[in-house]
Amino acid sequence: MKSIDIIHAEHRALASVLQALRSVVTEIRAGKLQPDFRLLSAMIDYITQLPEKVHHPKEDQLLFPKLRSRSAKAAELIAILEEQHLEGYRMTVALMQSLIHYQSMGSAGFAAFDALVQQYLDFNWKHLNLEEKELLPIAREALSADDWKELDAAFSANADPFSGAKGEFDALFKKIVQLTPAPYGLG
Repeated sequence: MKSIDIIHAEHRALASVLQALRSVVTEIRAGKLQPDFRLLSAMIDYITQLPEKVHHPKEDQLLFPKLRSRSAKAAELIAILEEQHLEGYRMTVALMQSLIHYQSMGSAGFAAFDALVQQYLDFNWKHLNLEEKELLPIAREALSADDWKELDAAFSANADPFSGAKGEFDALFKKIVQLTPAPYGLG
């Protein structure tokens, strides 16, 4: 079940950036931190691109169809998760637009940006928990050893976005770590 390990690793990477985003926005709201628009932009880019380019295609194109064919119990849950994938992308686009507005308006634009960040964070934690606590247990139960072998081969064939020649997400993650103030980063 290497596929599940890959999903967990991608969830952890995404969760760490989400937690750092929460911390940075909380500190800005409290007046303890001045906005760093490069950092906020990098964070939103990460939480947009990683799911869309790496994570969701594996689920939508590989795991979900296989699981849907093996478990009637999973079908309704998968429909919800697929809709959440679309909604999550729409929300990240709105976040980037709101960040641009905040940057151009100054502090007058923060409240709207903050509200969208909080809405997105709540949405995304619920989505990740739904996958971790409901979908993956069903997958463990419903899929056969042959299914897992096929999924593991397909998941493993995808380039690791965190390393190698195409380590675009590794570079972006490192940038976020360098710019994010402690305790979530080194900045």
